[in-house]
Amino acid sequence: MIVKKILIIQGNPVSPSYNGAIAEAYRKGAVQAGAEVRMITLNELEFNMNLAGGYRNKLPLEPDLLEAQEAIKWAEHLVWVFPIWWGGPPALLKGFIDRIFMPGYAFKYHKGKPFPDQLLKGRTARMITTMDGPSWYYKWFQGEPAHKMMKNSTFALTGIKPVRITTVDQVGKKSDEQRKNWLDKIEQLGRKMG
Repeated sequence: MIVKKILIIQGNPVSPSYNGAIAEAYRKGAVQAGAEVRMITLNELEFNMNLAGGYRNKLPLEPDLLEAQEAIKWAEHLVWVFPIWWGGPPALLKGFIDRIFMPGYAFKYHKGKPFPDQLLKGRTARMITTMDGPSWYYKWFQGEPAHKMMKNSTFALTGIKPVRITTVDQVGKKSDEQRKNWLDKIEQLGRKMG
């Protein structure tokens, strides 16, 4: 699958991080393959993560969030890079989604209909997640809550599909060589999409 417009959203609040290196490896591969790539590093944005007032009393979006919405609309493929903390995404990433995936932008409900219009249809996604624990434990004992939340709720509701998932587990136990090998694999994923 050749995609020309790729947006990478790096959701680790810590910088520098292995997630940052992963995002850069994907970007490098996609650019080498001829894709146009933009990147959003969430910890560099200025915004209130709290959706105070919910959907009824919407907070005005900060300039960084307006730019992020424009970048998502521009993209054909979204790459979400983030660590799994306590089974879920970091609060920074969840707050980002809460604030920008708003009714009228990402989805639109109609009176009397159970499912909304999917306003981000036509886009695909890949999640690249990292964790310190083993992936089998995350899958079989925790039930993959972050993966399911993103794929089956956020992306399904808004029309983003297909969604592919790459997990780098036991990051803290990996040698420098193993981490480098993973970065090479991620770069190859980027090359396949560009």
